[in-house]
Amino acid sequence: MAVEITDSNFQELVLNSDKPVLVDFWAAWCGPCRMLGPIVEELHGDYDGKAVVGKVDVDNNQQIAMEYGIRNIPTVLIFKNGEVVDKFVGVAPKAAIAEKLNAFL
Repeated sequence: MAVEITDSNFQELVLNSDKPVLVDFWAAWCGPCRMLGPIVEELHGDYDGKAVVGKVDVDNNQQIAMEYGIRNIPTVLIFKNGEVVDKFVGVAPKAAIAEKLNAFL
């Protein structure tokens, strides 16, 4: 299961990670988020040991969502060395997401 990223562990899991981190900002009530969810779970398995793949529930972790200006969900941010290096909004095919993440491995 993808890593649950929260306001309290964001610094440790995302900003301090020595690997690239893909963060899916989502909510349970969001239809497109539910479509993207299984793709994120697959990527978590595919990139085990190479990258961190996690999810932020924007309803329960509003501080992070506000800090990164998340206005539409799903939004996926890719971090490297604590900085946002790529972003996309909406549902994308697994191959397209993997291509973006591969660029930072």
